Amino acid sequence: MPRDDISTRQTSRLADAPGGYGRDNLHPHDTLDRATRAAQARVTGGLSPHAAWAAWADWATHMMRAPGRQMAVAERAVQNGWKLARHAAGLAEAPFAPERTDHRFTHEGWARPPFALWQQAFLATQDVVDLATEPLRGARPRSAERVRFMARQTLDAVAPSNVPALNPEILETLRETGGHALVDGWRNWQADVLGELSGEPVAPESRFRVGETLACTPGQVVYRNEIMELIQYSPQTETVHPEPVLIVPAWIMKYYILDLQPQNSLINWLVGQGYTVFAISWFNPTAEHRDLGLEDYRRDGVMAALDAVSAIIEAPKVHACGYCLGGTMLSIAAAAMARDGDDRLASITLLAAQTDFAEAGELLLFVDDSQLAFLEDMMWDQGTLDSRQMAGAFQALRAEDLIWTRSVGRYLMGREDPDADILVWNRDATRMPARMHGEYLRGLFMENRLTSGRYAVDGRVVALRDLSAPIFAVGTEADHIAPWRSVYKAKLFTDVDMHFVLTSGGHNGGIVSEPGHRGRRYRVGHRPPGALYMDPDTWLDHAEQKDGSWWPEWGAWLDRLSGDRVAPPPMGAPGKGYAPLAPAPGTYIFQT
Repeated sequence: MPRDDISTRQTSRLADAPGGYGRDNLHPHDTLDRATRAAQARVTGGLSPHAAWAAWADWATHMMRAPGRQMAVAERAVQNGWKLARHAAGLAEAPFAPERTDHRFTHEGWARPPFALWQQAFLATQDVVDLATEPLRGARPRSAERVRFMARQTLDAVAPSNVPALNPEILETLRETGGHALVDGWRNWQADVLGELSGEPVAPESRFRVGETLACTPGQVVYRNEIMELIQYSPQTETVHPEPVLIVPAWIMKYYILDLQPQNSLINWLVGQGYTVFAISWFNPTAEHRDLGLEDYRRDGVMAALDAVSAIIEAPKVHACGYCLGGTMLSIAAAAMARDGDDRLASITLLAAQTDFAEAGELLLFVDDSQLAFLEDMMWDQGTLDSRQMAGAFQALRAEDLIWTRSVGRYLMGREDPDADILVWNRDATRMPARMHGEYLRGLFMENRLTSGRYAVDGRVVALRDLSAPIFAVGTEADHIAPWRSVYKAKLFTDVDMHFVLTSGGHNGGIVSEPGHRGRRYRVGHRPPGALYMDPDTWLDHAEQKDGSWWPEWGAWLDRLSGDRVAPPPMGAPGKGYAPLAPAPGTYIFQT
């Protein structure tokens, strides 16, 4: 197929009206339709009412034709009622337990009557709802999952933990403070509401400051373009490995999740291991950047950074490391390099990064044609996806903890949010250009083009099978953004020497897992080229668990792929157009 035809097909479904994400050349009818949906999206937070209604209708019509499932739900309700009765009478232990991620009922008071009965009644109801919303034969599986999600959201809103008279922890706090906790909570609520109405939420006071106590590894910005700054970090050892490390973070976040405090900074640790480290710091786009796409991020981000690193260090090989979406983009760039005979990569490290999205987890609840069209129209109107809109979707996936537990503590018990480095970083989110995010959601997340051989770079498709550099992939056990089984599937679509690590923790906490961090553990496996594929659950059964941080495991792997140490290189290369421009962490990190 001609190059232009492939490029056109790849982008043809990114918007349902002429003009893509721009505002020019639209027919007035199309403009009216998109503006109407965009206005609705502002009210619903970007969630499509049609997508929700379609899920309920699909589930309900199939449930009506499933008398067996109806009987099973009724029987479960009766069984749970008897269990509750026996527990209330003191004849049995508590029959239901909260999920591991549910921290609403951790206070010891929930084990005492009458609070224990209210908690158990809530969990019993939740159990019945879960059975009712399991997939039904003939119905779309996604419909049942969405209905369960929406039903869980409703249950979470009416949980006894949210009611002061039913929550022993709230009652205890009010007794200890003489009721002042409610006064403090009222002030917190007022401050948060006023911040939301003004569009300028007030960040709580913190001892952490970017550039001082966070993102404070010494270095220099040695290259800058419209979408990123490239930081080169100052050497900390007398000699360094000849191959530098280039870190590609996700543009959905600011890079310093990998450079928090010195003691838990992955970048600082890596520099201390004798590596010359470079990191991309993405800019924070505004509405005027609405037409920047994934190709801009690949070309002017990953490839521009790689060109700069190669020129500054003059090393034939570079270790590349991508985190989250940065790892996905690095995989695309690496596949295009392999296709074109560019062999500059000594290795590829993928941290909680997906290359296949068929099992992308709970975020798939927000992705279908109706939902994406709705979201695209909102971004078409705004020019970007706002960071708060994106954060809302992530919080909804763990509403019981990220929304309700926090709200109860802040508004009903007058507690301030804890001051922690990762929480400060989490509040410092970025926006995303409309075109880029639409291309990511449609082309990768929903249509899974990269692993199906339909993702084109420069008009020609790329394939992960073309990769030859060894890969070190890391998944985290409790990751609800990039589930580890989805990350593991990089093994299925490549045939290179690969190490896969599964570490404890979630999407961020599992990666920020420095040596000495208490309670950390990991499993590691090695797949040589040409080996047969092993499914993730079989692998999990055979992989030995180790205590501690996975960072030294990665460091040893990089050491084996690196040459003998040499003197540290200079900072930047002024003679080649890469003069130091500003001290780390640069200027883009401060964009709001």
